[in-house]
Amino acid sequence: MNRIRNFCIIAHIDHGKSTLADRLLELTSTLSARDMENQVLDDMDLEKEKGITIKSHAIQMNYNGYRLNLIDTPGHVDFSYEVSRSIAACEGALLVVDATQGVQAQTISNLYMAIDHGLEIIPILNKIDMDSAQPDLVADEICDLLGCDPDDIFRVSARTGEGVPPILDAIVEKIPAPKGDPDAPLQALIFDSVFNSFRGVIAYFKVSNGCVRKGDKVKFVATGMEYEVEEVGALKMKLIPEAEVGCGDVGYIITGIKSAVEVKVGDTITHTARPCEKAIAGFEEVKPMVFAGMYPVQADKFEELRAVLEKFQLNDASFVYEPESSLALGSGFRCGFLGLLHLEIVQERLFREFDMDVITTVPNVSYKVYTMQGEVLDVHNPSGLPAPTLIDHIEEPYIRAQIISKSEFFGPIMKLCLDRRGTLVSQHYITAERVELNYDMPLSEIVFDFYDKLKTISKGYASFDYHITGYRPAKLVKLDILLNGEPADALSTLIHEDNAYTFGRKMCEKLKDLIPRQQFDIPIQAAIGAKIIARETVKQVRKDVTAKCYGGDVTRKRKLLEKQKEGKKRMRQIGTVQVPQSAFMAVLKLDS
Repeated sequence: MNRIRNFCIIAHIDHGKSTLADRLLELTSTLSARDMENQVLDDMDLEKEKGITIKSHAIQMNYNGYRLNLIDTPGHVDFSYEVSRSIAACEGALLVVDATQGVQAQTISNLYMAIDHGLEIIPILNKIDMDSAQPDLVADEICDLLGCDPDDIFRVSARTGEGVPPILDAIVEKIPAPKGDPDAPLQALIFDSVFNSFRGVIAYFKVSNGCVRKGDKVKFVATGMEYEVEEVGALKMKLIPEAEVGCGDVGYIITGIKSAVEVKVGDTITHTARPCEKAIAGFEEVKPMVFAGMYPVQADKFEELRAVLEKFQLNDASFVYEPESSLALGSGFRCGFLGLLHLEIVQERLFREFDMDVITTVPNVSYKVYTMQGEVLDVHNPSGLPAPTLIDHIEEPYIRAQIISKSEFFGPIMKLCLDRRGTLVSQHYITAERVELNYDMPLSEIVFDFYDKLKTISKGYASFDYHITGYRPAKLVKLDILLNGEPADALSTLIHEDNAYTFGRKMCEKLKDLIPRQQFDIPIQAAIGAKIIARETVKQVRKDVTAKCYGGDVTRKRKLLEKQKEGKKRMRQIGTVQVPQSAFMAVLKLDS
């Protein structure tokens, strides 16, 4: 055990975590030169295309007789749950900061998470070879944050490999060996899992006490299910089978589980014959922030979608779902996500990995509704809202937003936050050039396009992080969209009273452009209760019925037009309006 080191790499998005991991793999000869490629741990096509890490990736390296287990983590705020799981399986962390950008919001939140878990922090200043790098200035920021000495900070360029070799020695010297008793009953934490159509569920775990061997009888504490171990081994670029995974080590386990529901990330594995006294604590529950409905494009694919979501949840434990039905879209699922980027990634992954095309409804957040009878209801969906006469008041979730930016963008960022009903809590200058702002804001105001707007007005410099602080009363109304007099429940939203009129008008204008013309007029209306607040009309496609009436009496033309009008009226009564998928997604980009 003294020769094992478990560590993760944490940083803000795009500060060079995956590139640093590449250099460490090269230096420990974990990969041959032929297999090496840029960001080799980002094995998903989507990760390479977008240039971001979506999943944590665990890999084992050997260095001077030591076994180093590295977990490369995502940097985007929407995937912070992946980071919390990686931190739970480690004793140390490499904190990477970009010398051109300095300390960012996500750097701070990931660092606090690591400190709360008692991890040993090794600070690293990356990208020192860049022309715009300010290593001394950023080193001072890191010293203020960590209270460390400037000489403790490693100055490296992960791209060129400059200054990277000493990091390996620092990992061995500074990060403590895992604690645990090899002779105690088995106690292992599952921190990730994947589904393999041939082998079943493959769980990745870290052993806290005891050890696990091939052929052992094991039990999963949360589900109470018992299995025989078919295979255990180490996580390298491929899965390497071994006779046992010892105390303090990280590895994988295959028990032939075919049902995805039986494995829960954060569960504890123990022996059936000699179980541990209690499950491993300190693993945080996932809290979805954004909810949206997912429906199969063809109604008969509902069961297929259920099976796909089960398998997908294995690989993405922060994704939650439950069945629901909609008048417009039939049977589907109410899904919870950590943010809009997470929603976009899930939709894309379902299509690429499982060939499952889904319709996604307008995202919204979860509200607490207090009724006149004193009941408290959790409402994720506007259609679940009781009648207005039964509601006493509604509370919405609030967040504490932390924004770090160059001081020249201070004004526009304050205006953006105030427009989104934010209240300033504190501000302080990290340096003369950079300012940190803390705001209390409703979660619903940042769900749509706040992050994009923030990046635009700050020319990409501002960084953003948030955490939920609780619920507060709000003046909310349910805004319905009526198409041809029928409410389209998939388009209805809960919105603040002051923004309802503007939002309703924009919705109608947008839908007018997106809904295809029919043989009859389609009125598009935005309504609050029985009150219509905005209206647009999609004009009908008309056939020129009077073309054959040349010359003669005008009454002949009028008679034909009257006949056509009757037909249009009847069509409108029995006609249905098909809403394209682009209309559901367009609601997110109303301002563009």
